[in-house]
Amino acid sequence: MWSRLNRFGPLLALLLVYLFFAITNSKITSLTAMEMMVLHTVIVGVSAIGMTLVIISAGIDLSVGSIIALSSVVVALLMDSYGLDPLIAAICGIAAGLICGLFNGLLITRLKLVPFIVTLGTLLIVRGIAKGLANSIPINAGQTWLSELLAVLPPDRRWQLLPPGGWLMILLAMAVAGFLRYTKLGRHILAVGSNENTARLCGVAVERVKVFVYAAAGAFAGLSGLMLMSYQEQGDPTGAVGLELEVIAAVVIGGGSLSGGEGSILGSLVGAMIMTVIRTGCQLNGWPPWVTQIVTGSVIVVAVAVDRLRHRRFRLI
Repeated sequence: MWSRLNRFGPLLALLLVYLFFAITNSKITSLTAMEMMVLHTVIVGVSAIGMTLVIISAGIDLSVGSIIALSSVVVALLMDSYGLDPLIAAICGIAAGLICGLFNGLLITRLKLVPFIVTLGTLLIVRGIAKGLANSIPINAGQTWLSELLAVLPPDRRWQLLPPGGWLMILLAMAVAGFLRYTKLGRHILAVGSNENTARLCGVAVERVKVFVYAAAGAFAGLSGLMLMSYQEQGDPTGAVGLELEVIAAVVIGGGSLSGGEGSILGSLVGAMIMTVIRTGCQLNGWPPWVTQIVTGSVIVVAVAVDRLRHRRFRLI
């Protein structure tokens, strides 16, 4: 029973949360609301893919929200001020996220620092860089093909079901899930999260694995920043504030363990959907922002508590 609940619990939670808000306000079942939820889920879900790797390795990354903002600023700045091709600007935005993640990984492994403290510091550093590049004001990116990555589909393209960014998220999720399951490096990530000392004794290059997962998380956050820029058509240095909490919560709700060694890419995407449904439902019900924050915080606490109870149950078995 516990095994099945662990596997299908996130889907059941998504269904219950959606039904609750559908009962309290039927607007959430409208096509417009569902489209908006899909767009926001992509932004959270892409980052959650990278965060899943970090949490499986028993790490944490609090800087993803700032990296998302920095990436959106880099893409918009390169197109607006320097006139670069959108594709080159997009690659540079993702590369900026990759560099930030690589910086996190090197600090953690070379200086033997606690991931929580390191990424709490880089959260402020990266946010400051984003504000400095943009002079603390949004940068308009203008209409390019990047704007279509995360835009509501026009009537003549509804057959696509999801915008290109949504399909990209699904393809990336499938690729990373296969990477974790079938590659040597994927198994090493699970081994490091399960027991770092044992993994080291077995010949796993623990430091290299950690650097890789943080660099990958930064790259995925950079891609989320590209999606955010596409959605808003601007680079906002003050955007994505607190989004790291939604990303972490999505991974934990989806079955990831903060103790490491466990995580599911599919579960993380379902967790991202849950966080989006909560946000959208609270807004449609007209609840003030402080109520939304209380509800979101409560969901995070419950998810962590369930994770603890689940591990205690397995230890008893």
